[in-house]
Amino acid sequence: MIELSNGHKIKYVAASGALSFDGKGYSHEWPLRWIGLIDPSLFTVVAKTVTYKPRKGNLCWYKPWGCIRLLPGGVVNAVWLTNKGIRWWCEEKGIFADKRKISLVGSILSDNNYELVEMATMMNDFDLVGLELNWSCPNTKGDFLENTTKIIEGCRAVKKVSCFPLILKLSVVHGVEAILPAVEGIVEAISINSVPWAIIFPNKKSPFAHLGGGGVSGKVAQPHTWGFVEKLVSLTKVPIIGPSVWEFSDIEKLREIGAKAISFGSIFLRYPWKPTQFVRKDMKRNQN
Repeated sequence: MIELSNGHKIKYVAASGALSFDGKGYSHEWPLRWIGLIDPSLFTVVAKTVTYKPRKGNLCWYKPWGCIRLLPGGVVNAVWLTNKGIRWWCEEKGIFADKRKISLVGSILSDNNYELVEMATMMNDFDLVGLELNWSCPNTKGDFLENTTKIIEGCRAVKKVSCFPLILKLSVVHGVEAILPAVEGIVEAISINSVPWAIIFPNKKSPFAHLGGGGVSGKVAQPHTWGFVEKLVSLTKVPIIGPSVWEFSDIEKLREIGAKAISFGSIFLRYPWKPTQFVRKDMKRNQN
């Protein structure tokens, strides 16, 4: 478990985007929420990442398979952060945030510190439990994905204005040896994003090659994301949120390699009822 400086405790996480922009899930998931097969109250829910300005991205509601594809044991997506921007989120989603019902974490991304600071300041007005800085979307274009200086400076800038504990979202491609020492005492947890297609399948063409390849998540990504967890644990005292859960036994495996909290991401897409099922089972096991 991770206890943040505001007292909020993180044990199970619904990763950014898994339950939409407000933690209540996407419209096709609402029936599952209504009958209890998806229970957002069991998780610390990270909202889908927003950017300063609206970003069209690649996701079309009438053709999601155009940028999301199921794989054996996982998912590849090239959504590219489709969102309507921070002001839309504040006006349409943030105003309904209520941590008594859903423990919601905001999530923002920009390679511009002015935009980051303004977005973080705007989110101060809402009933959140934390703020995630997402510098790891595998579909995002920009040198800041590998520019450790920008990441460090961005964390420092947001820390000065945000009233929330910060979570830093990283990728296996990041130079964490330089990043981690500089952000200790600034961020309070680290989450991990999906893995670029070319890293997992270096000799296989992605179905979304025309969109940059996409990011791979789920069981098929575990050798990379779990190896990254072990690396992070060896390098920093900042607690790590372990990703890529696909089976119930993965929860304990992640704890064994040092993860302090457990994250559920693309499993919501393939088996939307399983995260709630797994958490309830794990909670019951821990009570016995």
